[in-house]
Amino acid sequence: MDQQKRSGHDEETHADTADAESSILHGKLTGAFERYRQAVPEHRVAEMLQGQAAFSRAGALIPGVVIWLMIFQRLDANGSLSAAVRHLLTGPARTLVRGAEGASALPLSANTSAYSQARCKLPLAVAEQVGQLLFESLQEQPKMLPGLDRPVFLLDGSTILLAHSPALAKEYPPQRNQHGASHWPTMRVLVAHDVVSALAAPPCSGPVNGLGAVSEQGLAKDIMGRLPAECGIMGDRNFGVFSMAWYTTEGHHPCLFRLTEVRATKLNGGIAPSAKTDKEIRWSPSREDLRSNPEIPATASVAGRLLAFRVCDADGKLQKLYFFTTFTLPPEETLRVYGYRWNIETDLRSLKREVRLHMLDVRSPEMAAKELVLGVAAYNLTRAAMNAAGSALGLDPRQFSFSRAQDTLNAYLPLFANAISDRQRQQLMQEMLRVFSQSKLPRPRKRPSYPREIWPRPCSFPKRKVANKPSSANQKKEVA
Repeated sequence: MDQQKRSGHDEETHADTADAESSILHGKLTGAFERYRQAVPEHRVAEMLQGQAAFSRAGALIPGVVIWLMIFQRLDANGSLSAAVRHLLTGPARTLVRGAEGASALPLSANTSAYSQARCKLPLAVAEQVGQLLFESLQEQPKMLPGLDRPVFLLDGSTILLAHSPALAKEYPPQRNQHGASHWPTMRVLVAHDVVSALAAPPCSGPVNGLGAVSEQGLAKDIMGRLPAECGIMGDRNFGVFSMAWYTTEGHHPCLFRLTEVRATKLNGGIAPSAKTDKEIRWSPSREDLRSNPEIPATASVAGRLLAFRVCDADGKLQKLYFFTTFTLPPEETLRVYGYRWNIETDLRSLKREVRLHMLDVRSPEMAAKELVLGVAAYNLTRAAMNAAGSALGLDPRQFSFSRAQDTLNAYLPLFANAISDRQRQQLMQEMLRVFSQSKLPRPRKRPSYPREIWPRPCSFPKRKVANKPSSANQKKEVA
């Protein structure tokens, strides 16, 4: 009898433990909309809108709903205004609509005009604050690389094409060459991704061409204020310049930048550093550095280490790598940390392809900036779900396919919205984890790589022919 009681007590304890673990898991691994609601409560958005005239007209589309629908457009495969409005009619965001619970509430319209106007009225500053708030909320418990006591962020730049309009062409002048100007306005974007979690800080952007053109180094000065305090910063040779080393040191950010051979030779006293070099140096600015960055004092300098390695590339050829760093890691650990730099290439691919930031179909510069920052917010929501699933399954979150993870979230989003009990939500959670476990990237196979060539696309239509205007002489002959 005592043994039966003890057995029953053990079963109850095990059940309580399982329920506790499930509730903790539910708090970590939730749908994108639930994470958005947790990170961006309605009263915070109301505080951001204080003193601004936007959304002064009473209506169903409150700012929090509009921001979520813009994020949803980036998560949805279609991403149209119509898809967002229909999601509002049937999805979980309907609970946030003004008057949705009232008995006398009018049915919501399926037209897109009100939502389109609300997107335009949304202040850019509010969208930027929401993006920063989401990033900080999802980055509350950062993961560190082995041997480091702080997160490390990778810097990299890219370009985004914009739809052609007079306002965008003026703000972001198209590229030019010897044949003339291109049709598409071009925006330069700088991103900073966590080396482990792949979460992205709100990006910085500017024009590529024209009088207001900005460089990646110039944008990096602004993005440092959006990163966690005293986090590490890493970049390739484009960022291996004195201004970047000085700004990271002034911001109390340890840095690791790859150097060109010319710059490494200059820092080594005019002699190319040999392999296995690990030398303490003090980097002083050149006249060109001071001319390009007048805010840097002439007496400025940065203390750090100059490292050199001889490694084999993917083709088995030996090459030398040069670095400047203010980290205190051993040389081998420093080289291992820099090996994570390739992750940002796949992160940029996910941003451009899966969240569709390769081209922004907008008409105004302000709308382009809002779409960019909220597109990165949508990317972060998917990445957070992948990280939570990886922790629950004991897997590296980078083993998951980003597109499959995004499809999983979109599939389970309406199911979580319609769940009526905690037990049902827990069952959905376990089912979603099972789907996540089957969403891993395939194992790479060793096969010969193709040469980097341009494969032209077949032209299905004949090229347009422009009719030549008849000359005045021919016109006279025809008249005669």
